[in-house]
Amino acid sequence: MKSNSPNLTWHNSKITREDRETLLGQRGFVIWLTGLSSSGKSTIANILEECLIKKGYLCYVLDGDNIRHGLNTDLGFSAEDRRENIRRIGEVASLFADAGIITVTAFISPYKADRNSARRIVGDDRFIEVYLDVPLSVCEKRDPKNLYQKARTGEIHNFTGISAPYEAPDKPEIILHTAESSSAACVNEIINYLLSKGFIEGKDE
Repeated sequence: MKSNSPNLTWHNSKITREDRETLLGQRGFVIWLTGLSSSGKSTIANILEECLIKKGYLCYVLDGDNIRHGLNTDLGFSAEDRRENIRRIGEVASLFADAGIITVTAFISPYKADRNSARRIVGDDRFIEVYLDVPLSVCEKRDPKNLYQKARTGEIHNFTGISAPYEAPDKPEIILHTAESSSAACVNEIINYLLSKGFIEGKDE
């Protein structure tokens, strides 16, 4: 997104993305986890981060709750605020990837248009959309924060899956079924995809 001010100019560094990637010995890219609340995004993201670190890759998780404690503390949960939330994360994730870091995001990100916008910001060749396809009934049973119950009783408004929509991806790079597979198996599926597409190499742990 371009600045609204005509007085601002983008400044390029003499150090390129390729320079940073060479220094780190890895490629910077974004793994975008999307799915309903309690579908397992944060769990998968943190296990994946640990796995990649053990393999010798610099990786960082941008978690939905954590980001709303700081960077996006001024945003609510209206459609407009959700859109801005994801726009900011797309920009941050893009910067991380440009720095050569493998970035894993864990956000409900319920709207297709917003996720597609994040993909454009990051770049299609560095954006891997991972859809956690879990039935709403399963997410409600998990629900460690009792959010679905609060949404059902009207205590929480604009809650995805109850009083706000979730638009499933049309063609995600990866689909995970965390209701049927273990977290370890799901992470292994992501790792195998990254290996098969050349995003990472088979480094020894």
